[in-house]
Amino acid sequence: MSDLARLSFRQRTALALHRRIMHNKAQIHELRNLFWECTLRCNMNCRHCGSDCKQAPAVPDMPAKDFLKAIDDISPYVDPHKTFITFTGGEALVRNDIEEVGLELYRRGFPWGMVTNGLLLDEKRLDSLLRSGMHSITISFDGFEEDHNWIRRNDKSFERADNAIKMLVRTPDLVWDIVTCVNPRNYNRLEEFKEYLISIGVCNWRLFSIFPMGRAAENPELQLNDEQFRGLFEFIKRTRAEGRINANYGCEGFLGSYEGEVRDYYFHCRAGVEVASVLCDGSISGCTSIRSNFHQGNIYKDNLWEVWQNRFQKYRDRSWAKKGQCSECSFWKYCEGSGMHLYDDNEQLLFCHYHRMMNE
Repeated sequence: MSDLARLSFRQRTALALHRRIMHNKAQIHELRNLFWECTLRCNMNCRHCGSDCKQAPAVPDMPAKDFLKAIDDISPYVDPHKTFITFTGGEALVRNDIEEVGLELYRRGFPWGMVTNGLLLDEKRLDSLLRSGMHSITISFDGFEEDHNWIRRNDKSFERADNAIKMLVRTPDLVWDIVTCVNPRNYNRLEEFKEYLISIGVCNWRLFSIFPMGRAAENPELQLNDEQFRGLFEFIKRTRAEGRINANYGCEGFLGSYEGEVRDYYFHCRAGVEVASVLCDGSISGCTSIRSNFHQGNIYKDNLWEVWQNRFQKYRDRSWAKKGQCSECSFWKYCEGSGMHLYDDNEQLLFCHYHRMMNE
């Protein structure tokens, strides 16, 4: 049986339609999400950190006024209500001016949110963020106490994240979810952890496997084996069928026959198509996880809107990526080389979710 024949008629039809939609979006390239890597400082030392963030990084925090200048560059050309700004890092909450920047975005009409480890998110800080117009928040939560604290290397991390999540449950009109990085230590307790999340009121749960980059590349014990890798998708598929918590695999890559089964959407890398990022040093990229050889400019010498409109060609036309294992792949037309963050400095694909499952 060919690889494509493994797909149902519904899956093939949906993938074909989704492909046409994404090609149209690449032509239009409407900016819908902008990530701001507002700091490389972090109050943790996580084993799996893709950025290898430190408490005192070499790159200083970007001044708020510089980021807001970049926002003003795009403001005349976008509908601010349809362009979401996400603060990330490092750990965004180590900055004491997040509320100030958030309020300025709110005044300009931009909805905004953040990704956080939750260590600094208490009632007072949450109230301050909400009064500054925060629309959404994501908390990292990687299993029960022993497993979570192990990967985060902080013995207070589970308690603080758990308390933060319980605050969010009690907060009306706020969009939020939790993210879990699945690894061999927490894999066998996913079912039990799911029940705990449901019991405390979590409705939306994203699960990731850990990609070996940054600090994670130095920790092979974080990588799922082939059986666990496929088992993760089977777990998500079962959980979604139950309908008790909305579970999604992250935007990591194309999943072959699991497309349409483990996410609310079909895979396509949106970096440079609908998503851009401004990094801590001013670099303009597709998302914060993509290597520097794919950066398209810098806000300290380029206009953000001009870069978005006139560059990002390699993001919007992926024909250059049809090489190596991709050159003969029957799923190429649906995948187009997977996520941009999966390429190295020489534009070689480091990891293919689909081929890993097929070679099991």
